[in-house]
Amino acid sequence: MKIIAILASPRGMQGNTGRLLEEVLNGVKESGADTEILSLKTLTVQPCVACDACHKTGICTIKDDYERIKDKLLACDGFILASPNYIFSVSAQMKALFDRCNGLIHCMALEGKYAAVVETSGGGDDEEVISYMERFVNTLGASSVGGVGSPAAGVRTFPDEADLFGRAQELGRELCRSIAGQRRYPEQDEFIQNFRGRMAGLIDVMKEYWPFEREQWEKKRT
Repeated sequence: MKIIAILASPRGMQGNTGRLLEEVLNGVKESGADTEILSLKTLTVQPCVACDACHKTGICTIKDDYERIKDKLLACDGFILASPNYIFSVSAQMKALFDRCNGLIHCMALEGKYAAVVETSGGGDDEEVISYMERFVNTLGASSVGGVGSPAAGVRTFPDEADLFGRAQELGRELCRSIAGQRRYPEQDEFIQNFRGRMAGLIDVMKEYWPFEREQWEKKRT
């Protein structure tokens, strides 16, 4: 079982988000899965330029690390998204990655995969950002097994750490259990099916202009 973690903190693993991610990964490793951390601090993901190349060919023309990240998402069994809360949303680094994933979203290319999300903040409003990342997971076609988040109490420290870290480790274990058991989440399944219809309709409208995505949907329907 292969789990990749995408960390969008400018501080990398030395920040608060990296610290909480460590505990989730401890739960993953305890379950016997292989892990890999992709830190956007050391990778380059530029903003989308809306050129439509990915819709036409399946490949982004921007020369950076996005295609490498995309390939790892397509190859993994599960993934973790970890971001600090910056002004009630994910960091700019994570948002750039989300925007570049629009081709994966159009094709719902991660159907059958599972994800968990991690968030930290300076002063709260954690659930808003966790929910946003979980919705992004669903638009890819994947299922979220849950999220963990917390305000900080200092540098790489949190309130009620024993409880928080216990929940983080359990989230890592839950991710692995869900993959192994192909667990279903009915509320998410309903959203995913509705979104699937929305994307299929979009591709039908744009099929003359987006041949790669048209072919992907034709494969899904056979």
